Amino acid sequence: MSLEDQLAFDRENIWHPYTSLLDPLPVYPVESASGTRIRLADGRELIDGMSSWWAVIHGYNHPVLNRALLEQTQKAAHVMFGGLTHEPAVELARLLIQLTPAGLDKVFFSDSGSVAVEVALKMALQYQQSRGKASKNRFLSLKRGYHGDTFGAMSVCDPDTGMHRLFSGFLPQNLFAPAPECAFEHECTPECFHEIEELISTHRRKLAALILEPVVQGAGGMRIYSPKYLAGLRRLCTNYDILLIADEIATGFGRTGKMFACEHASISPDILCLGKALTGGYMSQAATLCTSEVAETICRGNPGVFMHGPTFMANPLACSVALASIGLLKDSNWKDRVLKIQEQLRSELAPADDLPDVRRVRTLGAIGVLEMESRVPTAGLQRMFVREGVWIRPFLNLIYIMPPYVIQPGDLSRLTSAMLKAAREIRNLL
Repeated sequence: MSLEDQLAFDRENIWHPYTSLLDPLPVYPVESASGTRIRLADGRELIDGMSSWWAVIHGYNHPVLNRALLEQTQKAAHVMFGGLTHEPAVELARLLIQLTPAGLDKVFFSDSGSVAVEVALKMALQYQQSRGKASKNRFLSLKRGYHGDTFGAMSVCDPDTGMHRLFSGFLPQNLFAPAPECAFEHECTPECFHEIEELISTHRRKLAALILEPVVQGAGGMRIYSPKYLAGLRRLCTNYDILLIADEIATGFGRTGKMFACEHASISPDILCLGKALTGGYMSQAATLCTSEVAETICRGNPGVFMHGPTFMANPLACSVALASIGLLKDSNWKDRVLKIQEQLRSELAPADDLPDVRRVRTLGAIGVLEMESRVPTAGLQRMFVREGVWIRPFLNLIYIMPPYVIQPGDLSRLTSAMLKAAREIRNLL
């Protein structure tokens, strides 16, 4: 099929994420990808600023990750996890328990980040039921939060400004606290906690858990907040007897400068969700970890088992490449790399503070964000970025990058230059 025919078929028949079939956004056919470069079918190369939705932390076509997959295909591409187990799953679970915050020593594998959140919510509900507290069947979340596209996950996303308002009449009615306003480097005053503590205190008898994205709220607005706020919420959850669920699907595995964002606040959640960079972007794989207290309480209750079981949970290919990806991370100087990316982002994006259409600039670890005053013209910006030889995918009122950790300074400068150019010229694209 010719390239023109492929594009025509794609336009007529394939539904891309958050895109209209009647008036679809442009798509760019990819021929291959290697390192930090995406090669288009027409021969153009783009510097990747998105890590393919924040997952490809080591770059594309990495020989170590390729080898891990190929070797596992010679053994077993997949076996069901009901009644069977295998070494890659055992070793990955062992490694995750070692790496994650203290106390998280039970691991449940699933096949995507949204499902990891569904698992966490179901764990919290079964935990409360097994304690004889079935009335604790609602969740508290933060406004501007985002946790996925499946129904349970949608129910704890921001109900007003989030992407799932259309489904509000079908979703469980949960509670939402104001989004944190204290910036990463700022202290939190008692006033920062007034509204959320009042909500918790008032509804403590029906709250199973608080779910949040630690330190960085991702797709809900790329907002970065103070670790002191996270530490304060950990204390509130303990004091009021509700579980704390940390959704680290976007922030885990070094993205914020710590292996996990919870480490900025030196806290451990009761339940932790992982995904995206878990496999270095090679395979869809996720994990939900919890404490022994949560797991054992669930299994002491009726029906005595946890009621979930994805077909492809603990897929051997995914577990093998996840082991290789985490091994690469541990054996590399990833902390120094991410710190240097952070320093360069702060320096090179600083001029955006003076641009009239930029509301604020945010950086943390390998995350750089320009929050604009109004919604950005996605299609126009996308075309401009491709002409500039970079791959940046803006959304809402945000122009942001989360590049692979292996990006070179010169390539990162091309990304930040393109962001500044977009911010300066955005009115011409409206």
